[in-house]
This record gives sequence, C-alpha cells and structure tokens, in this order.
Amino acid sequence: MIVVGSLNVDLVVGLERMPSPGETVMGSTLERHPGGKGLNQAVACARLGATVLMVGAVGSDDAGDWLRSIAESEGIDVANVSTVDGPSGTALIEVDSSGQNRIVVVPGANDQVTPVQVREAIAQAAAEHDRLIVLAQGEIPLAAISAAMEAGRDHGATTILNPAPARDYPDALVGLVDVLVPNEHEAASLSGINSDDDAGALDSARSLLARGCRVVVMTRGAQGSLWVSSDATGAVSAFPVDAIDTVAAGDAFCGGLVSALAQGFELTDALQRASAAGSLATTRVGAVPSLPTLRQVEELLG
Repeated sequence: MIVVGSLNVDLVVGLERMPSPGETVMGSTLERHPGGKGLNQAVACARLGATVLMVGAVGSDDAGDWLRSIAESEGIDVANVSTVDGPSGTALIEVDSSGQNRIVVVPGANDQVTPVQVREAIAQAAAEHDRLIVLAQGEIPLAAISAAMEAGRDHGATTILNPAPARDYPDALVGLVDVLVPNEHEAASLSGINSDDDAGALDSARSLLARGCRVVVMTRGAQGSLWVSSDATGAVSAFPVDAIDTVAAGDAFCGGLVSALAQGFELTDALQRASAAGSLATTRVGAVPSLPTLRQVEELLG
C-alpha cells in the first residue's frame, strides 16, 4: 500500500488545562516525537502488518534525517520521501490532563510534495504490485492529494482520503475517493451539517457521500464510528479504555482500517480492527509512540 502525506516533528506540551485567549499557564512536560498524519498512518499500517511505501518530503535539517530514520526503522519504504531545502514540518501540540489536545501545524517541507512525485511513485508501485491501496491526508498540497487519488484510480487502486485538517476539498477530488474518513468535526465543516448527535452525523455523512465518494466512514471519538454507502449504513462501537491522550487516535483508526482492507477484510470487520487500534492509541502519550501493534489489536479484539 502507498501512503501519501506529511512527516512532522511533534513538540508536545503537557498541561493541566488549556489557556484562554491571552492567558499564560504553566506546562508540566515537553517532549519531541515523530509525527505528521502521513507518517503516523504509515507507521500504523506497518505495525498492523501492511507493506508500506511512503511518498512525502522532509527538510534538509537534522529533523529530516531523524524522521527518515524513524520511518525506516518501522520497515517503511522511504525511497519516495524526498529531501528539500529548508525546515521539516513541525507540529505544536498541547495536551491537557483530560487527554484532549490542540494542534498547530507548520508545514515546512510538506508543502513541497509535488503531483509529479506522487504520480511517478504510484505508477512504479502499480507496475510491481497487482493490488494497491492509496491513502492520503490533508497536510500536503491539494494538488498532490488530487494526484494521489487520480493516479490511484488510473491504476485500479482503492483510494482512501482522511480529510484532516478540514479544508476546501473540491467535488472533483472527493469524486475520486473510494473511502472518505473524516472525524465528526471535519465532517461538519465539510458538509455544513452539525454532527453532534446520531441523526446529524448520518445527515452529514450522506451529504458527503452525495459529493461523489463511494463510502463515508466517520469517526466519533468515544461514540465509535459510523459508515454510509449508497445502499447501506452501519455503526461500530469504540472499545472502553482509560484514555490519557487522543493525539493520533484518528491516525491509528485509519491505519487499522486500511491495513485490514489490504489484508482482505470486509468493511465491517475492518472497522472493528480500526476501532480497536484507535482506542489503544489513546492509552499512550504521543503520536507514533502510541500506535499499537497487530498483536495488541488482536488481544483487544480477542
């Protein structure tokens, strides 16, 4: 499978509560972790048994070398992760005592992922593999995301988009997506429909489905997830865990879903595995450090 996306250095600040505008509060911890939605999801897929090729960019700084080494240590093929002049992507993350987070992302090198780079990587992979899944997220340029979905379709791949963060994804792009995986906040932003309750969540998902994708899977935190296709709907519960940090829970979910689909699971079974992976990720601090292994997911399912 191919993951097209971002690689970031995550600077994570732990604090008792989030500050109000103009307020200063004292933090308790400061940690550096590898992250970026692309790298998070690539690692999640690799730890859950998928063979992963990543397409992205890092900067010509020490952080770029570090991020590349992290991906390689997880068994991810980084031949199509380019090194560009300038800094690597950076995310500033606040996590409060309840496990909730706020994130500011400075794209850095991620803004230099190009459509040509993406198309060439997917074409090469398609020539070497009979069955492909292409997964992308929203932390790289829209042109590169569109190229990933278009090239995936051209080569017969299953195309999956996690539209995070929410931005203006044109209908032409959404129409190239087989499985759209927003969380409830992203779905509300993209559809203009409040997704707080069950009815609103379904209406929001159906609105997104009408824009041309084949399936919408919406994650809803502790409420689990729901899915909508042209002829069916369903829901999957979250697993009860002691959550301490929700950073990368959505990425773990996407990794669980995509790796399960790559291994031949049907959608409902794949969503159970995705839910288990997302739940487990909330029990540890950090992005990449929190992503579970296949054994951990199977133990929770068992």
